[in-house]
Amino acid sequence: MKARFRRYGRVAAISLFLLMVCVIGSLASAAPGALVAADEEYVRGLVESANAAHLYDDKYWHTLVHYKKSGFSTRSLIDDPKFFLAEDGKKNPKSEMEATIRALFQEDDDETKLAVCRFVARYAWLKEKLHIDESRLPRATCGRFDDLMEKIRPKTAVLIFPTSHINSPASMFGHTLVTIETENGSKLLSHAINYSAVTTETFGPIFAVKGIFGLYKGYFSLLPYYAKVQEYSDFSQRDIWEYTLNLSEEEVFRMMMHIAELDNIYSDYYFFDENCSYNLLFLLDVARPSLCLTDEFLSKLDFWVIPIDTIRSVKNSDLVQSAAYRPSKTTTIRHIASLLPERSQKLALSIVRGKLPPEAVLSMDIPQEEKIRICDLVSDYAKYRYSKEHMTKEQYVPLFLSTLRVRSGLGNPEASGYNISAPVPPDAGHLSNRVALGAGMEDGCAFAEIRYRPAYHTLIDHDDGYIEGGQIVFTNVNIRYYPEEQRIALQNFDIIDIVSFSPRDRFFSPISWKIMTGFERKYAKSGNDILIYKINPGGGLAYASDFTGLFYIMMETELDAGKWLDDTYAAGVGASTGIIKNITRFWKAHVFARNVYYVFGDGRNELILTAAQGFRLTTNNSIILEAGRTYIFDSHFRKGYHRDSVILSVTHFF
Repeated sequence: MKARFRRYGRVAAISLFLLMVCVIGSLASAAPGALVAADEEYVRGLVESANAAHLYDDKYWHTLVHYKKSGFSTRSLIDDPKFFLAEDGKKNPKSEMEATIRALFQEDDDETKLAVCRFVARYAWLKEKLHIDESRLPRATCGRFDDLMEKIRPKTAVLIFPTSHINSPASMFGHTLVTIETENGSKLLSHAINYSAVTTETFGPIFAVKGIFGLYKGYFSLLPYYAKVQEYSDFSQRDIWEYTLNLSEEEVFRMMMHIAELDNIYSDYYFFDENCSYNLLFLLDVARPSLCLTDEFLSKLDFWVIPIDTIRSVKNSDLVQSAAYRPSKTTTIRHIASLLPERSQKLALSIVRGKLPPEAVLSMDIPQEEKIRICDLVSDYAKYRYSKEHMTKEQYVPLFLSTLRVRSGLGNPEASGYNISAPVPPDAGHLSNRVALGAGMEDGCAFAEIRYRPAYHTLIDHDDGYIEGGQIVFTNVNIRYYPEEQRIALQNFDIIDIVSFSPRDRFFSPISWKIMTGFERKYAKSGNDILIYKINPGGGLAYASDFTGLFYIMMETELDAGKWLDDTYAAGVGASTGIIKNITRFWKAHVFARNVYYVFGDGRNELILTAAQGFRLTTNNSIILEAGRTYIFDSHFRKGYHRDSVILSVTHFF
């Protein structure tokens, strides 16, 4: 009897053990990251439905994951592995979609690891397309994202364009960002969405090289707009244009969902194409699915995406509702100074430099309005100098507070509302690409030529929408045909040709500079023309006045290399000077002289005299007439040779 009881006891114990194994197995199957059997069947059905509908080929899915055609394959422009759920998700839209659908049903106690919360835009679109039953999901809402939206309360979006700052390699073409305005209606309290390279590099050439080859990681960031205004306007001396977009609240919310997906996700930053402007277009394409802004630039044969071109693209897509101008601190200071006579400008400088107290304004026998403007100029200029670290805090704070006390005693606070006229909007200027057809004579020999330049502005081009005295040229090609000789020649191939003539005045003392490198056909001492490679940097000063226009003088160096030169190279120093003048609204002239004495290698002296005139026909069409003489002397000035040239060109921007 006892034996039978023990046998039954063993059977019961074994049965209980097997039951516990089954229970533990069931619990394990419901552990975080796993699916129950019923969910597996439901998810399998969703995946089959998605594949049957070819959702992985849908344009919007490709926009959400940033897929673009690359040769005969497809790849995402996002490079961070965290952005993909499938092992081959970067290059396989189908695998990434299937992995995303499965991940939506995986449980996890950490909200940040739930696919529903990590990829809120993907989930919202898949839910709509596949009619996903939210009751089957581990969680259908995300507290962190909901809290963010409650904090921001997005209403409208504004595309922001801080204008170009040619002295900064990272900003020479300008920049774009998007702000999300809230219910309070304050622009400065809105949130800015920015994409930029993460770097502490301050040396321009290194930044440019790394940026060209994608050696920086680019991240999206969300931060208060007032911080960006301070950075780009006050610190970087850049005017800002704000383009209000006609996106609905639903479209702005859709954009915010995608921004949440891109949090702490990087893609390799390329200065010319995958840059701040191009990547922001994905946000607009996500917000309004009917747009194809990111595809527009791929359909062109452009080698780079210039920020102002993206602004034009957005405008051409009927997204812009209105435009507003926000002058920089530099522009404001110069405007206030222009309203004062010379004596009052000097007085303001003396106060800022600590030679006179602000109270000195009160004893002056000048109109009340002039005193107010002097105080405003002092406070703004002192603030600028402090931001540029030209003043210490101990110098700035007492001066600023004293000036405010004097200013408040003068009354009439409305006088501070200076009405600064907006310049021509940057999107209203000529387009970036340029082609020119020309004909001319060189030393009595006729020729025809064609020039092509993808980017983007020269000193003789009309300045509407651009910085006066600024030139940015990349890969300018000039090919000539000489009919008498039936000869085709590469006249020049300018890889980079950048010039910044920044005028100096009492308040600002910028250094003008230039850098040019490329291939150029030159006149040799023998009288023949030879193709050489050259590098030509320089620096100097520039001044501007209504009468003379922009006057500059530069010290330059040049290094030439070519097998036709003595010792295959020539290195020298020299100087250049010139005047750029807008004679009328449609007529611009540039007259300059340049002399370089080559001390090393192929010793010689080269003097160039040139007069160029540009006549604007329309915004994107002009005629350019150039005439010049080049003198070549040997190193001892005993033997000389010169050539004259004249060329008439018709240019078209596109």
